[in-house]
Amino acid sequence: MSDPLFEPITINRMDVKNRIFMPAMHLNMAGNYGISDRLVDFYVERARGGAGMITVGYATVDELSGNPGNIGAHKDAYIPGLARLAAAIRDNGARSSVQLNHAGRYNHTMLTGGKQPVAPSPIPSRLTRETPHELTIPEIEEIISRFAQAARRIREAGFDAVEILSGTGYLISEFLSPLTNKREDRYGGDFDGRCRFGLEVIAAVRSVVGTEFPLLVRMNGNEFMKGGSSRADLQEYAVRLEHAGVDALCINVGWHEAQVPQIVTEVPRGVFGYLARGIKERVTIPVIASHRINDPDLARSMISNGCCDMVAVGRALIADPFFPEKARSGHEADIVHCVACGQGCFDNLFKMKAVECLCNPRAGYERSRAIGRTDTPLNITVVGGGAAGMSAAAAAAERGHRVTLHESGSHLGGQLLLAGAPPGREEFLELAADLRRQVERAGVTVVLNSTVSDSTLTGDLPDAVILATGGQPVTPPIPGVDLPHVVQAWDVLTERVPTGRRVVIIGGGAVGIETALLLAEKGTLSGEALKFLLVHGAESAEVLHDLATRGSKEVTVIEMLKELGTNFGKSTRWGMMQDVERFGVKSRSAATVCGITADSVTIECNGRQEHIPADSVVLAVGTRAYNPLQEIVAAHGIPYRVTGDALRPAMVFDAVHQGFAAGREIG
Repeated sequence: MSDPLFEPITINRMDVKNRIFMPAMHLNMAGNYGISDRLVDFYVERARGGAGMITVGYATVDELSGNPGNIGAHKDAYIPGLARLAAAIRDNGARSSVQLNHAGRYNHTMLTGGKQPVAPSPIPSRLTRETPHELTIPEIEEIISRFAQAARRIREAGFDAVEILSGTGYLISEFLSPLTNKREDRYGGDFDGRCRFGLEVIAAVRSVVGTEFPLLVRMNGNEFMKGGSSRADLQEYAVRLEHAGVDALCINVGWHEAQVPQIVTEVPRGVFGYLARGIKERVTIPVIASHRINDPDLARSMISNGCCDMVAVGRALIADPFFPEKARSGHEADIVHCVACGQGCFDNLFKMKAVECLCNPRAGYERSRAIGRTDTPLNITVVGGGAAGMSAAAAAAERGHRVTLHESGSHLGGQLLLAGAPPGREEFLELAADLRRQVERAGVTVVLNSTVSDSTLTGDLPDAVILATGGQPVTPPIPGVDLPHVVQAWDVLTERVPTGRRVVIIGGGAVGIETALLLAEKGTLSGEALKFLLVHGAESAEVLHDLATRGSKEVTVIEMLKELGTNFGKSTRWGMMQDVERFGVKSRSAATVCGITADSVTIECNGRQEHIPADSVVLAVGTRAYNPLQEIVAAHGIPYRVTGDALRPAMVFDAVHQGFAAGREIG
């Protein structure tokens, strides 16, 4: 029986070897619009990994459409660099295209040299807080022409196709949406008028590239914007795009300012496939589903069940460039799954840095972080089986060292098992499993329930040691902290201890918020129960919503800082804070805990004391480094590296990357 994921497909006259499509993702790896070595290396690895088609970008159509970190397509001077990238992708087995886009009101004067962003109407952007310039008709016509000329450059550079971005809150979707288009001329007003700009862009591009050059559009299946285009509008727009000569549609979701989470861990895998299906039922051209597709079985089922013709696998190919080849060759168990954390991809973009990956320390460093085999294999002891220890052990073994990993507990995983405990964070358990498989494949000897001591080191006589002993939860010096109903968040997350109905959590950082949400969901409807009651009309939508978000516990979070969750990444924090409100978690920020009694917690906030009833008190005030072996190892004169929380408590991203560096560089 053939594998639907690896059946070829034809778009216009372009044959694609499989159904895995890598969508355009801003990587911030271009240099002043030019194609960099780093960008080429990144895409070469994904082409070698077996993707059927790779779309790069987005690329600019003029200097107001993006910034110098984008790939440039607005001048002929960029064609040689584009040609180099096209050849690199083609020579490594994949089809290639470039996504063209204009940011519209999402651009920022900080990135445009002080030039005012443009839009169909002068409505301020919620992202930039800036008011754009309202385009005149001659300016609109000029932008349409620039899209066409940029597409010409893409074809001349040797790419196999071109894609137009017509969603996500950028310029074309700003024209399409009644939320941002208040014009009364032919480019505004009714649906026909709002469609005009996008359809004229398509017509102009088609007139330049010809009828046989594949033309794709990436568009929203739903904007998730109150007062914006409806789902029905977007389905009709898809029909009009097909009639205008578009050869395939890639369906994404939401604008950047939409309040529905789209790409973070809590978003169920493949949940937005229904949007691709809704459009596929209206058009005859290939439809590509996207968002949170990080597993081959899910991808196969979406194709087999008629949701789509292809799957857009984006950040999952950052995490594992060989995802397609592993799936094709029967090695799916070796895939490193994207956990949708956003720590290295989206959060880096907010910091004006190039994209990296929590799960894959080599992403964006394909050349400089390649692991070569050592000529002098050593006996390496790794102490600690958390993210840092497993990453270090796998990297050291890949170099050719003989590696033994000691873990004091009965399972590898460390704090990843805590990170994956709250609802919607289960992908971190997948990462723990992926790292365990990497350790196993690399040939590392794993010793569980093993406490490394002076005598252990004396007996083993390793040539080098990597200390990844992790961290321990902090117990603050608060009166009453030793009472029996006071417990650590780590024990709550791993369900080692019960909690009462009224729970006060001391500490509103990431661990405190995750613990609060875990407890707040106790007693809510499961997804299975919710579907049953909904399908059978047992309760109204309002009642079901309440039953899905109101649990059986009263949870209050106390935080000394002015804001909660400050150590979450930016792409994760806003959704977590929404959930805090949605699930009824109460909070007191800028508050100091004065004491704990048998039935309450006393806090001081704004100069006033308050007593908060509590049946259970949970401590989530931070982590301290746990590194009991460094002095012992040093006394033996054994070379060593300290990594992860044993060095300095930080995020999972840091643990994985530091561990990889330690394993790659030791010896």
